[in-house]
Amino acid sequence: MNYQQTLDYLYSKLPMFTRVGASAFKKDLTNTIIFCEALDNPQHKFKSIHVAGTNGKGSTSHMLASVLQAQGYKTGLYTSPHLKDFRERIRINGKMMAKAEVITFVQQQKKLIKEVEPSFFEVTVAMAFDYFARHKVDVAVIEVGLGGRLDSTNIIQPEISVITNISIDHTNMLGNTIEEIAGEKAGIIKKNTPVVIGETQDKSKAVFLSKAEEMNAQIIFADAVLSAQEIKVKNNKLSLSIFRGNKPQYKNLQSDLTGLYQPKNILTVLETFAILNQQTEIKTSIESIYKGLKEVKKRTGLQGRWQTLSKNPLIICDTGHNEAGITEVVKNIIQTPHQNLHMVFGMVKDKDISKVLSLLPKQAKYYFCKPDLERGLEVKDLQEQASTFGLKGHKFNSVAEAKAKAIESASSNDLIFIGGSTFVVAEAI
Repeated sequence: MNYQQTLDYLYSKLPMFTRVGASAFKKDLTNTIIFCEALDNPQHKFKSIHVAGTNGKGSTSHMLASVLQAQGYKTGLYTSPHLKDFRERIRINGKMMAKAEVITFVQQQKKLIKEVEPSFFEVTVAMAFDYFARHKVDVAVIEVGLGGRLDSTNIIQPEISVITNISIDHTNMLGNTIEEIAGEKAGIIKKNTPVVIGETQDKSKAVFLSKAEEMNAQIIFADAVLSAQEIKVKNNKLSLSIFRGNKPQYKNLQSDLTGLYQPKNILTVLETFAILNQQTEIKTSIESIYKGLKEVKKRTGLQGRWQTLSKNPLIICDTGHNEAGITEVVKNIIQTPHQNLHMVFGMVKDKDISKVLSLLPKQAKYYFCKPDLERGLEVKDLQEQASTFGLKGHKFNSVAEAKAKAIESASSNDLIFIGGSTFVVAEAI
């Protein structure tokens, strides 16, 4: 099999959440445990940092990896979903896993895949762990796929656990309330292992404190000990100063991730490194933190986070796709100078999208589209639901067609925003 045939085999043989939704989500860790035992438990052969959360876990994972790389550590990074190439999920020092290694792994494990009948995600997690172990990474940053407690990544014993925040998302699998969802995310808190929570939220705080106490895990709420001040965006760089209490700790810190939601993630990252420096062998210098945060995209290949695709007209995309994510996107849109707003927008069908639609700017011109996957929400349904919230626009057969029409319609001072679903962003990029 060549690379494309190997991917076709994985996509066709294995239930895949991005394609079919909840039916691909396995409700226990059995398959992952069996698969990894057959591979001689690679997840125990490298140090790791485990990152969960509803929003921000991707950016946070990439920031952590970038700083570790700047420090000189051989750094593994496992994230999902991918935008363009499957291998974006599995990187070492920002470099994607080689196609030949993907092919070899799948060919060697075909018999095991047939016996275990794992999901697509379970296989990719095992592939990542095996790859990191064979290439002897110093540390790997492992992003949770969905939830935490039952996520395939939750067989690692990390140096530290990180939970960015909690918002209503994937209710058909994780629960209908903030407390229930927090309970699932709290499942990554391990015995005697520190955990950093990014955002203090009234409804989730007690859940995290209770779980940490049960696991005898030190718990730190990053936003309770650190604050971001002097925040501004200039020349495609976010600039801010970080204070611990009222003492300045990092003056004029810069990041190439310019979304106005990124300061929250930066606090989470900085507190994570503070704890790692105090309690583990993973040490990072102030210089590496400055360097790593300044060039996250360059070092790790991160895409789709308030990303500028073109300057004239200005086209920006963002993968925020739930209530909390879209709230932040709208704040960014308001802060971005523009004359008219054009929104290329599509969603998936297994979510309640009414909250998202209620937050979107009514004065924009909409270009409704459906991402090219089974879970994509039919464009007619999207347009009908959007119209009940006063959102007006035309429907298009594809993301590419919607994007092309928006570009054709926009003047040089306008803003085109592309988003709604991660998969819309993937096609637009």
